Amino acid sequence: MSDINELRNRMDEVTLEMIKLLKSRTDISKEIGEVKKSIGKGVTDELREDNLREKVIILCKDIGLDETIATKYLNFLLNESVKVQSTNKETHLSIFSKAKSLEQQGKKIIHMEVGEPDFLPPPIVKNALEEVFDKGFLKYGQVKGMPAFREALAKHISNNFNTNVTQNNIIVSPGARFSIFTAITTLLNPGDEMIVIEPAWPAYKDCALNAGIKVRTINTTLKDKWEPSLKQIENTINSNTKMIVLNYPNNPTGKILPEKLQDDIINLARKNDLYVLSDEVYSQYAKSSWKSILSYNYEKSIVTQSFSKSHAMTGFRIGYGIADTKIIEKMAKLEALCLTNVSEPIQYVAMKALEADTSNNTNTVQNRLDVLVQKAKELGLDFVVPDGAMYLFARVNQEGFDGIQFANSALEKGLAIAPGEGFGDYKNFIRISACQDEKILIEGMEILQDIMREKQ
Repeated sequence: MSDINELRNRMDEVTLEMIKLLKSRTDISKEIGEVKKSIGKGVTDELREDNLREKVIILCKDIGLDETIATKYLNFLLNESVKVQSTNKETHLSIFSKAKSLEQQGKKIIHMEVGEPDFLPPPIVKNALEEVFDKGFLKYGQVKGMPAFREALAKHISNNFNTNVTQNNIIVSPGARFSIFTAITTLLNPGDEMIVIEPAWPAYKDCALNAGIKVRTINTTLKDKWEPSLKQIENTINSNTKMIVLNYPNNPTGKILPEKLQDDIINLARKNDLYVLSDEVYSQYAKSSWKSILSYNYEKSIVTQSFSKSHAMTGFRIGYGIADTKIIEKMAKLEALCLTNVSEPIQYVAMKALEADTSNNTNTVQNRLDVLVQKAKELGLDFVVPDGAMYLFARVNQEGFDGIQFANSALEKGLAIAPGEGFGDYKNFIRISACQDEKILIEGMEILQDIMREKQ
């Protein structure tokens, strides 16, 4: 007994020493964060992290420690640094919140910061809202969603996405965001790694950080037309890598991957046994050839869809996830814990919305994107013409340009746009949304032009 007590005491001493070292590391991290903030440098430095990771692996070999355990511990420390150094940076949502506050004060704001279509949902939605009470969809329901709705979704998906799914492959969620959250949280463990290709919607990173998952970013560039290289991805994968996130058509760039490159990424995921989380909420707005991840029939893929963009039903908060039944079961357990089930009246309304022809929505958004592209060219902005979605992601070629400062200046002039920094290390970019009438978009771009002239 004395031997085990002695060992326990030694282990306690080591643990307490580790806590002291963690305090020292956190203090240094805070100092580094202040320096980064003063020089305008982003929080994550992938090159430095890779160098440190290599040193840890070498050390593990020298001291005989399992590198998987050590690198998971390293990922915990790196995530803690991100939390310590992260400030409440401006994103499209924070600009949207400021814009709404200004509107409440009586100021006119042109909203070009969020992806919220200004047109109404299909008329059938209004009728469904009126009849749902009489239909009796008012009670507790199944966590995965109403069987009739999931059956309708299964037919819709099978007909439109070159695959064959059943209702057992579907979970209904309050917006696609929640399916993304449940997939990341249930399929990965703290210390695991997830690859995100930037620029990217910030929710992927935020969900991962919340779950203790380390995000490894692949930075793409305007010069390379926002295409990641297969080598970049391959070099990022290690024993802790469990998932890669895809989002095409992309938010914010509108990029659609060339089919060969997408094929290669899926093959790489298969080879390394990775989950593929594919956010396809903008699929209806693909202007060029686009292929759903569902068409690969990869058993470790999870696809998310939503009624927010395709049916202009943002406020209804209704989306869904599509995956192998084993994955759906895991996601359902967490959703049951958080929600019980998605509102049955809303599910009924969405089920009826599936019957609507939304092709006019597609034409409307594509026409608006064309207007934005033309005006952006006249302003001398640098960008790749989007293949789809509803955004223009553009670089402003002005010395010392700061997207966050610019977005706040634009608000004062009555224009809300999203700073590029909300989507990754893209300080000199802005995202412009094509979700307003053409005349309003032109008015907004004229305000943008005036502000740019003032800042020259």
